[in-house]
Amino acid sequence: MNAPLPHNLNFDIQGLVHAVSHNQSLDAFHAGLTPKQWELLGTYLQPFAVRQGQVVIEQNGNDRTVYLVESGQLTVHFEDDKGRLRLAVVEAGSAVGEGAFFTRQPRNATVQAAAASKLWSLSPIRFTELANRQPQLALEVAMGLGSLVSRRLANRPKRIAVT
Repeated sequence: MNAPLPHNLNFDIQGLVHAVSHNQSLDAFHAGLTPKQWELLGTYLQPFAVRQGQVVIEQNGNDRTVYLVESGQLTVHFEDDKGRLRLAVVEAGSAVGEGAFFTRQPRNATVQAAAASKLWSLSPIRFTELANRQPQLALEVAMGLGSLVSRRLANRPKRIAVT
């Protein structure tokens, strides 16, 4: 799934912080984190790059990882018997994968990179470690993701983005 990283591509949690703070849309990941908390969260996240067209989440997959988008753009598709239907676009400063993260159900849609993107992943195992070691930080992350789920469910076109 992970694209090889070009030598000149650098990851710094501040890039993600910048993307989140500048996304003022209803689809933004809003977590009330301090700069120190962001730095600490960064130690639990795995950064990686995806190429345009690369699949990040596969419909019906059982993975529960959540992805925060630093840069680029992702599209969410629901695949039915007639083919692929593009249903939502997820921009920098938002997240995908929060639905399965909370429900432990298979993914309800496919997420694909519409452009080269920088992502940060949080696996269930790393979230459990975070919750055990930094419960207040884990609560803030969970509340931010829960808020995103709620806003997407209230917006009919974005409902399918709850992956």
